[in-house]
Amino acid sequence: MTNIEDAGRDSTKPRRAGGRNARKALRAAPIADALAPIRPGMEGGRYKPLSAADIAKIHAAVLDVLETIGLADAIPSCVAAVEQVGGKMGDDGRLRFPRGLVEDTIAMAARNFPLCGQTPDRDIRPQGRKVYFGTAGAAVHMVDVETRSYRDSTLRDLYDAARLVDSLDNIHFFQRPLVARDMDDSRDLDINTVYAAVSGTTKHVGTSFVLPEHVDEVVDMLHLIAGGEAEWRARPFVSQSNCFVVPPLKFAEDACRCLERAVAGGMPVLLLSAGQAGATAPAAIAGAIVQAVAEVLAGLVYVNALEPGHPAIFGTWPFVSDLRTGAMSGGSGEQALLTAGCAQMAQFYDLPGGAAAGISDSKLPDFQAGYERGITNVLAGLAGLNLVYEAAGMHASLLGFCFDSLILDDDALGQAIRCVRGIEVTDETLSIATMREVCTVGPGHYLGHEQTLGLMQTEYVYPKTADRWSPKEWEEKGRPDLIERASARKTEILANCHPEHISDDLDREIREKFNILLER
Repeated sequence: MTNIEDAGRDSTKPRRAGGRNARKALRAAPIADALAPIRPGMEGGRYKPLSAADIAKIHAAVLDVLETIGLADAIPSCVAAVEQVGGKMGDDGRLRFPRGLVEDTIAMAARNFPLCGQTPDRDIRPQGRKVYFGTAGAAVHMVDVETRSYRDSTLRDLYDAARLVDSLDNIHFFQRPLVARDMDDSRDLDINTVYAAVSGTTKHVGTSFVLPEHVDEVVDMLHLIAGGEAEWRARPFVSQSNCFVVPPLKFAEDACRCLERAVAGGMPVLLLSAGQAGATAPAAIAGAIVQAVAEVLAGLVYVNALEPGHPAIFGTWPFVSDLRTGAMSGGSGEQALLTAGCAQMAQFYDLPGGAAAGISDSKLPDFQAGYERGITNVLAGLAGLNLVYEAAGMHASLLGFCFDSLILDDDALGQAIRCVRGIEVTDETLSIATMREVCTVGPGHYLGHEQTLGLMQTEYVYPKTADRWSPKEWEEKGRPDLIERASARKTEILANCHPEHISDDLDREIREKFNILLER
């Protein structure tokens, strides 16, 4: 028994195992999704680093930036589309966005749309203050915890990452977290990246593209997987992550062309602005938010000029620099504040918002990685950020990706989601009747009480990997290390979980039409 179970027990009396056995039975019994203590899409929004007055000032500054500074390097098709709805190209080559145009676009932009999985039970709905955690990034290395070393990431690593995420309850979507360094040809890279992801998980997938023509080919492949173009357009299960701007306030040519192909192909888009405070964005946290919001709203005008109401995610991703060196500092408190502030701006516009959290600057899954992820992910969730990207597995300021960290992060995200859920205060949870019974009639403790047993699975979250044993139990189990436990679970999942949602016949058809290099 644990110390708390021994509390208040007369050691001269025989032990009663009924309460403990009942709790064990409850832990083993399945629980309905509606009663689970945590689930995808729990509502945050209790943490608000920006006041209402702060938000109003930021919004006014954003409109000023778009109307008076604008963005440079717009491609001709972007200029034509934006001018047609009221944008203005200046003699200085900067495309400007009048206040009325921006506000009208915000009013008519798509809301309340799902990000579909390949099966409806994997759909997520980023709206309001619903919170979902997922992967993302472009790591070029894999972290090997056994050798404490880094190696180049591969296509197989990407597929295995998708398989792991498919099995982890608290990671709700899979955006490509790493680059397959064994793909030399950009066309092979784009096509195989998507295939590895969608064959590894049925959760919603996010990806990016090198060249626009690759988007068309991938969409054709997705038609096959969906069962036809109409089926794909009804339930697009892949979104495009698009860095359409090169901060500060410039469009990116190839990315804009990819964006246009995604819109034409019915693919949802993540409008991603990733300035780095102190380098490519203002060092002031408020200023970094202003620039990111301005850039993303310019993208929103662009997308809606191409196709009114096309699904687009408000992807303000400002990062932080360590101003002593200029290096990225993704696990900092400043990063947590930036992300939370951006979440508030998305809610102000009532747009589905996504930003980055959970990044660690540490090279390995250690104490530094734990506190950096914990701070940024919890504050993002408490702020009600809809889509928390890069929430799991990322190290070395996004240069390294770690399978073992995915396992650990799934546990940590469970605790973060429990914080997001908050405290329910009702007549029942105030527990006056329970206290009266226990203190005046019962045994003087709550172990085994009806309320305790009733809330055990619905109020509390239990880690699958983390250690909550007593020192004695830990000794008896051979002093297991947390990383070893995570590695063992990783190995078990990869050995036993082999997704079969893409049939062998469909796989052969895809391979006949596309140069698929992944061995399943």
